[in-house]
Amino acid sequence: MKSKLLLALLSIALAGTALAQVKPENAIKFRQSGYAFMGWNMGKLKAMLIDNPESFNKDQAIAAANLIAATANSGMGALYVPGSDKGKGWAPTRVKAELFTDKEGVGKVAVAFNKEANELAKVAASGDAAALKVQFGKVGEACKGCHDKFREEEHKH
Repeated sequence: MKSKLLLALLSIALAGTALAQVKPENAIKFRQSGYAFMGWNMGKLKAMLIDNPESFNKDQAIAAANLIAATANSGMGALYVPGSDKGKGWAPTRVKAELFTDKEGVGKVAVAFNKEANELAKVAASGDAAALKVQFGKVGEACKGCHDKFREEEHKH
């Protein structure tokens, strides 16, 4: 029993160490991937709630909302490691330097996003498309709150 406990504690310690040692370019890739996947799921919701309401599918809406909530709660803040304020993941990072210094501002947008994303999953489970459309708008505003303050505009080539 003691060896299992020791192994479990060692696994937890090593996992924490591995996360702490993530290279800046990998941290950028991981967060870009997470946000891109969330964006794809937001797009699926937009398609069935706004663009083509007659295509609403409760199961697909639940899956998309659950993914958004899970990503919001996944601890992506740990991917903003020192040195990842500049550089390239899949593409050059667009994070503003302020994200690394404005702890209070980051905390506000993160808490708002998590709250709205969790509510999105709860509302999606009800199957009420009208209520989900309202909550989808709230999630979009929470995303925008962070983008406006902490993300550079995309530079077109």
